[in-house]
Amino acid sequence: MVAYKLGTGRLGGSLSPLVLVGMRVHPLAEILGEGAPTDLESIFADWAKYDELLAERCARVVAPGADPADVSYCTPIANPRKLICIGTNYREHNQEMAAGERPEFPYGFMRPQVALAAHGEEIRLPARASMVDWEAELGVVIGRRYGPGDGGDPLQAVAGYTVINDVSARDWIASRPSVGIDWVMQKGWNQFQPTGPWITPARFVDDPQSLGIELAVNGVVKQKSNTSRMIFGVADITLHLAGMMTLEPGDIIATGTPAGVGYGRNPREFLKAGDQVSVTVEGLGTLCNRFV
Repeated sequence: MVAYKLGTGRLGGSLSPLVLVGMRVHPLAEILGEGAPTDLESIFADWAKYDELLAERCARVVAPGADPADVSYCTPIANPRKLICIGTNYREHNQEMAAGERPEFPYGFMRPQVALAAHGEEIRLPARASMVDWEAELGVVIGRRYGPGDGGDPLQAVAGYTVINDVSARDWIASRPSVGIDWVMQKGWNQFQPTGPWITPARFVDDPQSLGIELAVNGVVKQKSNTSRMIFGVADITLHLAGMMTLEPGDIIATGTPAGVGYGRNPREFLKAGDQVSVTVEGLGTLCNRFV
């Protein structure tokens, strides 16, 4: 079976879903032919069909394809219904953030769609925040409706995996009000969730709980861990969320970050204009953004 990844971007000026086969990029229409969906939302809305079809067609690709460096990337999914993030989900990160005891269940919050940013996109530092931090995370993309009362293996609801930088404005931790941390002020800014550039189908990820994860700022490694260090794995997170809300195709879940964030360092470190941040998850790819 030939492995492939899915993304969205511009090749020669036209925006379209893209397929990475080997190290070459192809428009989705080149793989599926006439009538191919024009966005990845449509692919994930009928994932059982397209997962099999793409695996079959990618094995027969003969066109030369394009260099990934020639793509102007967009976020893989432009308009997910939900962006859900999990916090305090790595043991060592809990310790560096003085987060207390192991949580009883995955601790979550939600982001607006405008928080999404693409691989290669410049991220504008907000004028109202001075403690902007990095967080490397494994992202999960949902491939079928899965909600309260649904049975079966929660991993069967996962279409694929991607790379996320869960950018955080720590100003609202350092000066938290009596009612607690303002998660919107910490996480809800424009462009605070760079995602991509690719979504790797779940069939090509043998074990989501055994992936190396690393983040570097200007080439200096700040975070280096493994998804095996999660407190709650992808299956636990998906099952927990689906007990509250119906997860839908194209929903994105960020699964938490390991130790090594700027806020947990001594002295603390935060992002400044000109910093280049790269996040790599083993087998999924590398997400790069410059902060301005």
